[in-house]
Amino acid sequence: MSGVLIGFGVITSVVVIGYMLGRLPLLGPGAKEVLTRLAFYVASPALLFTILADVDLSVLVSAPVLVSVLSVACVALAFIVLGLVRRWGVGRTTVGALASSYVNAGNLGIPIAVYVLGDASLVAPILLTQLLFMAPVALTVLDLGDGGARGVGPVLRRALGTPVRNPVVIASLAGVAVSASGRTPPEALMEPFHLIGGMAVPAMLLAFGISLHGSAFPGRGPERVPVLVAVALKSVVQPLAAWALGALVFDLNAFTLFSVVVLAALPTAQNVFNFAAQYRTGEVMVRDVVLLTTLLTVPVLFAVTFLLG
Repeated sequence: MSGVLIGFGVITSVVVIGYMLGRLPLLGPGAKEVLTRLAFYVASPALLFTILADVDLSVLVSAPVLVSVLSVACVALAFIVLGLVRRWGVGRTTVGALASSYVNAGNLGIPIAVYVLGDASLVAPILLTQLLFMAPVALTVLDLGDGGARGVGPVLRRALGTPVRNPVVIASLAGVAVSASGRTPPEALMEPFHLIGGMAVPAMLLAFGISLHGSAFPGRGPERVPVLVAVALKSVVQPLAAWALGALVFDLNAFTLFSVVVLAALPTAQNVFNFAAQYRTGEVMVRDVVLLTTLLTVPVLFAVTFLLG
């Protein structure tokens, strides 16, 4: 479990620095917004392009990936149904569904895959699924809701035009195109993307830390119900759904089942907070869900390891 502790230690350190930057306003009152926009428009697209340009797309075709996709669909759909019933609105329901299912496959998933599962490549399928399908779909919905398009024609044109406007989607599609071509770009060409992409995770964590300053204790206030629902879905229901599907439906072997459940138990990714902050919808809810699911991940992973490891 050393990988879990190392990953959490790194994340916590950067978030604490962000909190101190919020407490001591060295970067000015607009620091969170600047970091959020830097991550969304510049650093994250560069990072996603480098990741997807160098990955084997064939890993998407396997039973473990299908189990992961179905477990994500179960919890996301559960939140969407509740959001529709409670009339939480399209934007809030969309980011809530992401917060319930979008796992931290990058800065936590990779060290956990290395130190707990013994193979970093195991995290690639769920990372690809999120980057290629979940993020583009959710961002399209948020973009449509943010743009005010009305009528079938305008909505359809706006939906079809999202890939040529959204930097995250553009970078993901470009990375997939490079990977599918089978050609490796020259290192001199990729190095600027690696350099800029290295800012993505720190920028998101710093913005998240700044947002914690002056905020109420998580899970309280008007966002209490969606926060607690999203946390329960992410930390409890998603791992259970992955286990049930993998063991009872797909009959995965012991190690593969363990791997799928461990990855499903990862906390909500900071990317979701970045999306919520960029579109100014559900920021407090997502911030609390990220914080609480991150705190719960260690006991959840210990339980999974004890039961299945």
